[in-house]
Amino acid sequence: MNKDIVLETTGLTMRFGGLTAVSGFSAALPKGSITGLIGPNGAGKTTCFNMITGFYKPTEGRNVFMGRELTGLPPHEVCRAGIARTFQNIRLFGNETVLENVMIGSYVRQRSSWLASVFCLPSAFREDKAIRERSLQLLDVVGLAHLENEQASSLPYGAQRRLEIARALATRPSLLLLDEPAAGMNPQETQDLIGFIRQIRDQFDLTVLLIEHDMKLVMEICEHMWVLDYGVTIAEGAPAAIQSNPKVIEAYLGEEYACDA
Repeated sequence: MNKDIVLETTGLTMRFGGLTAVSGFSAALPKGSITGLIGPNGAGKTTCFNMITGFYKPTEGRNVFMGRELTGLPPHEVCRAGIARTFQNIRLFGNETVLENVMIGSYVRQRSSWLASVFCLPSAFREDKAIRERSLQLLDVVGLAHLENEQASSLPYGAQRRLEIARALATRPSLLLLDEPAAGMNPQETQDLIGFIRQIRDQFDLTVLLIEHDMKLVMEICEHMWVLDYGVTIAEGAPAAIQSNPKVIEAYLGEEYACDA
């Protein structure tokens, strides 16, 4: 595997009974890139995320992350390997505080045993203090430090999106998967999100793969993308090539978008 390729998927296929949700998805993500996975609703995009992150075990195919085979590993092991994600439908711990949500993400890297915590050993105390301090730093990065004691479910939608990203960053990933991060955002919030994704990519030395329906965001931020339709890759390439691809226009973008582009 090329050392500059962070994730390489080969022939990923997911079948549910007689239904093939994704067929033969292959992709290679260069280190430090921001890449996109687009297509109509039901095209299989989130299914690809679920196979990459261990929520689904592929029927066929392989996931290789930084030279390590991850195919079939459960989500917590994939996370420990260095892949974090957000979800299309936000999945926060709504009854916990903003700070506690981020701290929960940090515990995947915890070294102290649960017994050390139960008996309040100094090592556990020091580690918990360090987790709390780093979680506060991450909240500052995403602009939520002033809300650390608020209940997560009370946050506005856009703030919940940022909190979910902060929790993902707390796991110390090398690869961050964002599932429709701009969903529900207004144009100004979407524009701010573009700068924010670039900021965290650079600040945390990340590679980013995102699913998104907002074509303005995708075309502005992504360096390369794959297009799925009915579970099959119909195109891949740079944004300029994608927006003029006849198959993509017919299946997803539409003639009106092509004329406006």
